[in-house]
Amino acid sequence: MKYYSPLLYCSLAFAVFQGCSQAEKSTTLTNTPEKLIDPANMDTTFKPGDDFFHYASGVWLKNNPVPAKETRWGSFNQLRDFNAKAVKSILEEVSTKKDAKTGSVEQRVGDFFSSAMDSVGIDAAGKEPIKDDLTRINSIKDIDGVVKEIAFQRTIGIGSPLYNFYVDQDEKNTAANIAQFGQGGLTLPDRDYYLVNNTRNRDIKQAYETYVQQLFTLVGTNDTETVKKFEQIWNIEAALAKAEWSREDMRDPYRTYNKLTLADLKKNAPQLNWETTFSTLKIEDADSVIVNNPSFFVEASKLLAKKSVDEWKTYLQWNMLKTAAPHLSTPFVKANFAFTQALTGQKEMTPRWQRSFEVIDRSIGDLLGQLYVAKYFKPDAKKRMVELVKNLSETYEERIKTLDWMSETTKKKAIEKLQAFTPKIGYPDKWETYDGLEIKKDDYYGNIRRAKTWNYNDMVDQLGKPVDRTRWGMTPPTVNAYYNPANNEIAFPAGILQFPFFDFSADDAVNYGGIGAVIGHEMTHGFDDQGRQYAADGNLKDWWTKEDADNFKKLANKVVEQYNGYTVLDTLHVKGKLTLGENLADLGGLAMAYAAFKKTPQGQSNEKIDGFTPDQRFFLSWAQVWRMNTTPETAAQLILVDPHAPATARTIGPLVNMDAWYKAFNVKEGDKLYKPENERIRVW
Repeated sequence: MKYYSPLLYCSLAFAVFQGCSQAEKSTTLTNTPEKLIDPANMDTTFKPGDDFFHYASGVWLKNNPVPAKETRWGSFNQLRDFNAKAVKSILEEVSTKKDAKTGSVEQRVGDFFSSAMDSVGIDAAGKEPIKDDLTRINSIKDIDGVVKEIAFQRTIGIGSPLYNFYVDQDEKNTAANIAQFGQGGLTLPDRDYYLVNNTRNRDIKQAYETYVQQLFTLVGTNDTETVKKFEQIWNIEAALAKAEWSREDMRDPYRTYNKLTLADLKKNAPQLNWETTFSTLKIEDADSVIVNNPSFFVEASKLLAKKSVDEWKTYLQWNMLKTAAPHLSTPFVKANFAFTQALTGQKEMTPRWQRSFEVIDRSIGDLLGQLYVAKYFKPDAKKRMVELVKNLSETYEERIKTLDWMSETTKKKAIEKLQAFTPKIGYPDKWETYDGLEIKKDDYYGNIRRAKTWNYNDMVDQLGKPVDRTRWGMTPPTVNAYYNPANNEIAFPAGILQFPFFDFSADDAVNYGGIGAVIGHEMTHGFDDQGRQYAADGNLKDWWTKEDADNFKKLANKVVEQYNGYTVLDTLHVKGKLTLGENLADLGGLAMAYAAFKKTPQGQSNEKIDGFTPDQRFFLSWAQVWRMNTTPETAAQLILVDPHAPATARTIGPLVNMDAWYKAFNVKEGDKLYKPENERIRVW
């Protein structure tokens, strides 16, 4: 995969995958049902004003429990699964091709898949692929060797021990790339797993201890030593967790923008031996870097001095083992999956072929994307999306002009930013060729490592070069979308341009309630609590009057309060502050899509289809996008780590603020979801 800042992309959904793209000769790929809004999926024993989530999708939810190989099951997952089968046919075809030219797209994708599917060869290799790594780590003699190994592991794709590092745009000078360091170094998904002592977290810790002991046992460590090693790893990671800022704090782009010189780094965190770190990371010429949490590096430096070299060697061995485990022999993979089960509740392992193509997509996504595009994507979809983006943009501008809480001065700046949006639709204008990357048919782990090394070198090679704004933050076969504030761009990979989001045969109500709301969602990210702080040119700078900024914050706080009130699982509530950006995007996106829909002939009519009015079909289309079942374990994890609210809240959160929804379904005072008109929130 290409390396991109984890903070710059505001995506539509969390951790979803797969899709399609371009071509003159395309194969029809459709998962469109006979009825786009099917009453058979609804449970009309629920009043829409009491529980619209189950009213719209209750029967579907009952009939579609989470499959054993999944942790969630909804429209995103169904489309991902549907597309996966299309990708599988491509992978099987190119992997058996006898005449593929060495270095060609077909050869490299095909041989990567062949190597991944060679379970016999992978099992026979056992721990051999990581033998040299273990030897190298074991030979470390002092803290300087530890610091160098921490950086070196990053360059060859063995995770991110101690801290995160990447090269990306300078948010205050988006024409330039800059090296960036961030807090990190944990194995568990969030710092709360280390800091909050409750039954759920204690169970996760026990599963984590078992996992650590299993992997170390597989490389020849005795039982007594494995117990000791877990204690060493846990103590280091718990200390790092304590030094981290919360995910809510990390949403502040000004707080996380700290430009430091090499002298600053050496003064504040001397144990990190920054000359060695810079040299190993291949950024020797960097005169300054961005650090998202300077206090974290102060504490990390102290921890380097406090812990022994042997403890750090254990930590580095663990980082290597956990990164490699999913790609090694069966015992490693099974141990990895058992830990995954504890975190997510997934009952069965994802099939090897599906795991394999996900690895390929992350490693050489533009090569796989080219093959998928050439076979399945309809160019007309891109043309129609251009029209929809234009319609949504015009509607957004009209709504900005009518805002009663914003001054004319700030409105002018907001419209300038909106008009400067760059839309990316379907697939890149130019493909990455991965020149020099060798893929072998009999070396799966080696292929992964070489691809990660290639991508790392490609990333650091961007230092000192003009920013390439044609690059994408997602591959074409991805069911998702994103907004990138540094480029002021909205992007819609081809994977999402299918039902239930988009369909050529669909009426406008369905398309505007689906992909129209997605477009509006990504546009609104440009004006959410984070995105609004970036100007039309992508730079982080204030373009608001103080009064307008205060008005926005008051409205945003109301959104935080609304979502804080939603319960997810037993006593767990949605974190309104963590999910604020996505909730604002949902509220604005659906409102924008509805306003654009009302300009269409169908939007201005009352003609029913399958018994539903146009407005009802619009809101039901939105609801069927977000229908989803989730395992309790995954639901609990996502509350901590996901900036998106869960599906139930995403379904109803925007609706209760829209007068049109009340009218469409005759929702009245006394209904559980009813919100008095003067309390309905309209931001954009």
